[in-house]
Amino acid sequence: MNACAAPRRILPFAAALCLAAGGVFVFAAASAGERSDLSEKDRRRIEAVTRPTTDFSKAEKFEAMSGGAGTSIASVNADSFSQFATNISFAEEETFKLGNALFRKLWVSSPSSTQASDGLGPLYNARACQTCHLKDGRGHPPEGASDTTSMFLRLARTPQTDAERQALATHVVLNFPDPVYGTQLQDSAVPGLPAEGHMRIDYTEEPVVLADGETVSLRRPRYSVTGLGYGPLDASTTLSPRVTQAMSGLGLIEAIHPDDILRHADPDDENGDGISGKAARVRDPKTGALVLGRFGWKAQSLSVRQQSAEAFAGDIGISTPDSDRSHGDCTAAQTACLSLPDGVQARLGNSEAPAPVLDLVTFYSENLAVPARRKASFPETLVGKKLFYETGCISCHTPKFVTRRDAANKAQSFQLIWPYSDFLLHDMGEGLADGQPVGDASGREWRTPPLWGIGLTRTVSGHTFFLHDGRARNLAEAILWHGGEAEKARAGFATLSKEDRQALITFLESL
Repeated sequence: MNACAAPRRILPFAAALCLAAGGVFVFAAASAGERSDLSEKDRRRIEAVTRPTTDFSKAEKFEAMSGGAGTSIASVNADSFSQFATNISFAEEETFKLGNALFRKLWVSSPSSTQASDGLGPLYNARACQTCHLKDGRGHPPEGASDTTSMFLRLARTPQTDAERQALATHVVLNFPDPVYGTQLQDSAVPGLPAEGHMRIDYTEEPVVLADGETVSLRRPRYSVTGLGYGPLDASTTLSPRVTQAMSGLGLIEAIHPDDILRHADPDDENGDGISGKAARVRDPKTGALVLGRFGWKAQSLSVRQQSAEAFAGDIGISTPDSDRSHGDCTAAQTACLSLPDGVQARLGNSEAPAPVLDLVTFYSENLAVPARRKASFPETLVGKKLFYETGCISCHTPKFVTRRDAANKAQSFQLIWPYSDFLLHDMGEGLADGQPVGDASGREWRTPPLWGIGLTRTVSGHTFFLHDGRARNLAEAILWHGGEAEKARAGFATLSKEDRQALITFLESL
């Protein structure tokens, strides 16, 4: 049967798109019960183990092992997000460590005597992956003397022609860059070249009175750019701030079967619960097929490898076999940038970071372990967990999945994991809107971020800034910024007693 003609009732949990241009592409998946990697026995086991609990008198079996068998049980410290998955092989440990070295590698501008390390920029935001993902943790907005390395501005303008609108509709592109400044603002440049500009944030405090009379102050940011080095931005260009996300468990997220993510999608809210999560559809640059996006703040990346290649090009200005952009984000309007030498060394390949480099960095990123839960069975944690469920938080923050049996790496195969995310796009309300569409994500929609490891943010990253731009200074503020589809859950939190609000926060801090 042609899936394009199939009535919705045939694919109850499906998301499908058929395109006339370039042939027919189908993006579809049936319910989790039809996963092709499972036996009937497996299906029954998964259905039972992933069903949301109703017993909050004790911790669930294996609940403390958030990342399955690969969960790190190392001592809690600043390196808690930098451990390798405990179930990879001894040989893979070496691969992980080589990838870690390249993740920390500082790139330099061309030409240079260190020919395996040159090619930086010419415009860039960071000189190493680790610079943005310090300790593999969460980024932060600039505070005091802190720099903006782990937070940057995405740039995108509105489509201006029918051809551009068609390119968006058919997922040929995610959006359109500023014609001069490209896809993101580069606040650094190699010697002799002006940087593009610098992000400015102005905050206003807004008091919120909770049901018990306590007042919480939320800070609302306003973003602008100072010191533009190449003239004005396009009048329709939007600024979307993004902090870097924690790196733990990326390979496990990639190993979740797409059917299990799609079964939670309800884009038309057919069940009437007010939650209408939708799947992000992105085009695989290698095959041309539409596939599920699951990485990035707007689920714009389909894989850890793609995300790594785009970060090399966009953040550092380093080309890879998967993103042949040796001048990074330089645009045709930035002729001085394009005239500078790149770091491609013919003897090493056709890109500045040849295939082995991207392979190793990808492996490292895929195999960073999720840290074990703390205090999962403590009474206050269990009270908070019950409140987390009762206020509706699990409508988007799906507690658990079982990864696919046929995962590319057997260490990530058939693992019970607890990411607390459905990896779908949700309308989070006007308060969190950035006004910048990315693929299927509107200017009000964001991918549900996983919560595992969130309680170790201060330990690893030295701060407690949350949300896509770090505006929330603690978990309570982050919850109170929720709107749109999450308004009901936010209201539930705001009406709790102070004791119960603290219990819910305690649960989050245990993740």
